[in-house]
Amino acid sequence: MQGTMGKQAVEWLAAAATDPRSCKRQWDEGADAVLLEAGQLWDVLSVPEHLGLAALDLLRRARQRASGPVLVNCGARRVGFFLPPDPVTRWVGPGVRHVGRGSWVAVPPPDRSAGWRLEWLLPPDGTGALYDPGLVERALRQACGTAAAPGRLSRVWAGRRR
Repeated sequence: MQGTMGKQAVEWLAAAATDPRSCKRQWDEGADAVLLEAGQLWDVLSVPEHLGLAALDLLRRARQRASGPVLVNCGARRVGFFLPPDPVTRWVGPGVRHVGRGSWVAVPPPDRSAGWRLEWLLPPDGTGALYDPGLVERALRQACGTAAAPGRLSRVWAGRRR
């Protein structure tokens, strides 16, 4: 794990593990990925690859630059945007999966990809920066051409309380 930012990114990601020391040890020993629990430090919005790549391109070109980790699962052809944990919202749309509390995500170390299957498009920087859900939602709507059709992709209040 190289550099201060790399070490901070490792610490930040490992903090989501049940046993952070074991997580870091597994990565140091060459593990391609470890399972980390979503819903505490971050959630992941997983979308079909074509939609996620188009939305990421829009987010990168936006005036109000957004940033946060983005992971691609090449085998499943899905892109995952790391968002703040949100137990009261659910995401609705074709192929959209919100991975939150009670779910686990296979995560490679921030300084390398997990073989051909998992790759960081934007690795975590160690600061805890996450994508703003509203910005991601707008980029996804624009990417799938539904800016005028809010029912096809949206966040919905689920009526749950923390």
